[in-house]
Amino acid sequence: MHRCLELARLGAGHVAPNPMVGAVLVYNDRIIGEGYHQLYGKTHAEVNCLDSVSEANRQYIDQSTIYVSLEPCAHHGKTPPCADLLIANRVPRVVVGCRDPFPLVNGKGIEKLKAAGIDVQPGILETECRQLNSRFFTFHTRYRPYVLLKWAQSANGLIARAGERTAISNEYTNRLVHKWRSEEAAILVGPRTALIDNPALTARLWTGPDPIRLVIDKNLELPADLQLFDRKTKTIVFNSIKHEEEHENLHYYQIATDSSIVNQLLLALHQLKIQSVLVEGGARLLQSFIDEDAWDEARIITNNDLHLPAGLPAPRLTHAHLRSHESLLSDTIRYYHHD
Repeated sequence: MHRCLELARLGAGHVAPNPMVGAVLVYNDRIIGEGYHQLYGKTHAEVNCLDSVSEANRQYIDQSTIYVSLEPCAHHGKTPPCADLLIANRVPRVVVGCRDPFPLVNGKGIEKLKAAGIDVQPGILETECRQLNSRFFTFHTRYRPYVLLKWAQSANGLIARAGERTAISNEYTNRLVHKWRSEEAAILVGPRTALIDNPALTARLWTGPDPIRLVIDKNLELPADLQLFDRKTKTIVFNSIKHEEEHENLHYYQIATDSSIVNQLLLALHQLKIQSVLVEGGARLLQSFIDEDAWDEARIITNNDLHLPAGLPAPRLTHAHLRSHESLLSDTIRYYHHD
């Protein structure tokens, strides 16, 4: 199952809104096939696992155990049900990491396998398997996207000089940030960040896909020549004036001004089937997610060599548990989970 998780992670940034899944086929304690879900809409992990079995070993499929990090699907989506595939190949035993919370599956895959006489052992490394797909599970069980907060701060706790763009993290950390962007469905900034920093919000320093760009612009006052509006990547503008369907990669989504913007954003993103969002700024927007306990993970970059004489203080993270930290030259990156 640990190998299933290793394989599944290879699909990060490429399979959403589907979950990451790995599968390993074992005969007499020897792996004879393995696979993972590589691309959204394409074959699932179980299919790729069985397809990888050599001709010499195919005779052993009906005597083998397949390990799968997530319950095999039981419905027709973009691909046929994986449970049917395992039944057709007469795989006698299936070890499952965790159940799939998606309503069209959610136990039905396990039930179908058992009804066919297959020995099913669920719940192996269940916590690790659920954590791997925390975005998928959050979306389908809490009915909102997985929220990841990120900011960079100076050694004395400031995120920028007042009113001007401030480079804080080093070039290696910047590349890592672009990797993070490629792994999330969307990226969100507030109007001041959009105006002052004029960010592109793409994953151009990494090889993965660009996230959907989200920006709050209540009164539609941001200038049209910002990089956010270059139409190269899908962009959604949350505002109080108009609602227009996507046209040339630009979509206007209307929200109210008399209720919580954070709650409205989470509801809207769930309706838009956006499973995760990376909130990059500014400080006020980040703090609003923190104050409303509407976050799951935070990644804080501190440049230990940079001291700003004055500027904007970093958000104040609360209800946080430090999970790990790492250093990249001058930068320390701390990873927090909501406690």
